[in-house]
Amino acid sequence: MKIILYRKSGCPWSAAVMGFLNELNIPYEIKNVTTNPAYPREVEVVSGQSKSPTLDLDGEIFPDASVEDVAQALEKRGIVI
Repeated sequence: MKIILYRKSGCPWSAAVMGFLNELNIPYEIKNVTTNPAYPREVEVVSGQSKSPTLDLDGEIFPDASVEDVAQALEKRGIVI
């Protein structure tokens, strides 16, 4: 499973999703759209918007993702929460 988290610096919703994934020991890649000028365009291409956090879970895109969205997506993939 490959997870990419597009986030903005200081975003509390991103911090919540990161904390949730860390708690479950699920590895993920962070793409900070605030510090890397290529990432804002990348997130817009994959999701059609620029909300934070946006999660790419094995190619399935979750724009403006919440912890609940992430939990449901992981459960669908057989990861017990």
